Amino acid sequence: MTDPGDGPAGNATRIHARGVPRQRHTSGSVTSGSGASRSAPSRTGSRARPKVGAGGRRARPARRGGRILRTAAITLSVLVLATSGVGWWFYEHLNGNLHSVPLTDGTGSDSAGKEKPDAFGRTPINLLVMGSDGRTDASDCKLGGGCSKTGVQSGSNADVEMVMHISADRSNATVMSIPRDTMTTVPACKDSETGMSTKGYTGMVNSALEYGPACQVATVHRLTGIPIDHFVKLDFSGVVKMSDAVGGVSACVDKDVYDTYSHLKLAEGTHTLKGVAALEFVRSRHGFGDGSDLGRTYSQHIFLSSMIRKFKSAGTLTDPTAVYHLADAATKALTVDTGLGSVRKLIGLAADVDKVPAKRITFTTMQTAPDPGDSNRLVPAATAQSLFATIADDRSLTGASGEKTAAASATAKDTPTATASAIPAARIALTVENGTTVAGRASAVATALIDKGFSSGTTTGNAAGTTSRTTLTYGSGHKAEAQTAAKALGLPSSHLDQSGAAGTGLTLVIGTDWTSGTTYPATAPADTKAATADAHAETADQSKTCAKVSPYRTVELNGVAMTPSQAYRAATGTKDSAP
Repeated sequence: MTDPGDGPAGNATRIHARGVPRQRHTSGSVTSGSGASRSAPSRTGSRARPKVGAGGRRARPARRGGRILRTAAITLSVLVLATSGVGWWFYEHLNGNLHSVPLTDGTGSDSAGKEKPDAFGRTPINLLVMGSDGRTDASDCKLGGGCSKTGVQSGSNADVEMVMHISADRSNATVMSIPRDTMTTVPACKDSETGMSTKGYTGMVNSALEYGPACQVATVHRLTGIPIDHFVKLDFSGVVKMSDAVGGVSACVDKDVYDTYSHLKLAEGTHTLKGVAALEFVRSRHGFGDGSDLGRTYSQHIFLSSMIRKFKSAGTLTDPTAVYHLADAATKALTVDTGLGSVRKLIGLAADVDKVPAKRITFTTMQTAPDPGDSNRLVPAATAQSLFATIADDRSLTGASGEKTAAASATAKDTPTATASAIPAARIALTVENGTTVAGRASAVATALIDKGFSSGTTTGNAAGTTSRTTLTYGSGHKAEAQTAAKALGLPSSHLDQSGAAGTGLTLVIGTDWTSGTTYPATAPADTKAATADAHAETADQSKTCAKVSPYRTVELNGVAMTPSQAYRAATGTKDSAP
């Protein structure tokens, strides 16, 4: 993709060119000032006299070639000025559309994690894509519903969360969905724009957005251990605008479907989804799979794969008008981190994605298990740790061999050894909390730390709830102590989290990824087959994949529970979402 001025500005140039008054030329010479009357000697003879016209004036020899060159130069200058002017206006217009906020504002400078470059100095890109359910204006209220009693709302949840990983060598990409019903630990956060703050809690992963995008970033990093470099947030109206801007997105359903909650109604087969129909499709939770959020992530992958194929198809990004409408819609719809807060940076990101072939872009969903405390909620399954590690280690999911990419092979092992401080262990006390269901875990690890020379002031307790991932949090100014403790425990540096206030000590929360032993289990390089075990995974080039309509009674029509296909046949008076 080129600079944003190239497409639309070229179109505007033609408009301006037509509006520039043309020079009126006569069939004879054009005079301009006194110099125009003085002609060069004729080249027909060394002393031949210039011809004199009927009016007694000397006629200047016709120099048609010179006039053409001069006119071309003037015209070119006008075109360049017009192009640069419109291109600059377009560029500034798109920049003005963007809303950006800091990546870690109100969460601590290390809350998003840090990427490690490979031996060639290249780094992967991990982008958190958030789909907000906020009804923060009349447009989103109309599209999302639910405002009839509450009116326009101020908060929002991240009902769609996807981590997009682009490899360091730009040869492959992975898009991992995190189901919104996943229970996790939300760290202490404060949204600088709204003032909303929390001291931290255990809750659904999507709820962190209530405290700002940076809080959602910190929560996902804490859950997965994957460094998050950037984020983009999209609302209801943004989905509508962008699907319209690309001329619709093709999607297939394997049976008739009517989701009476999202209002998606489609006959079996392939449809071009635009506007509201596109929003209904990506929001449909009861229409697909088992009627849970898991089924929705699968259908979203089908939609996004189709959109990627359309972007890559010939002609989609070569029409200046289409590019303008797409760029205008996208920049109006997005909230991004300040690292992506300009059109030029967004174009750079788009160019990186475009380098990856569709067959090397894998869509997958984090493996989950029912939450022991609430059957309507989820927790990461044990196999999810392998998927997290594969992404964090920059390994492709498109191959079955389990071999790393060239970039991943050169990446240093993630341990705290290289940066661990020499601060004596005797000066370091920790609070060790048990976040597992195994009794005595905190005491066992705390005793081991004291035996290794750590302060006898080390204490134990229970975490606020079960957590899937072991973390060592520390306040500002205590990073060196945290690194010393991590080295003693064998805890990778990606598990360290500066989320406490200044002066806050070290708190080790033991997760279900460490249920035995007093040294954190070494993680062998994840095999890509293991990484996607029990996970729905497919590549973006699979154009014939249809969304699986739920066979269960997940919807309700006129007070009667029925399957989405039964509802389709019963709702004869309801118009289909798309032809």
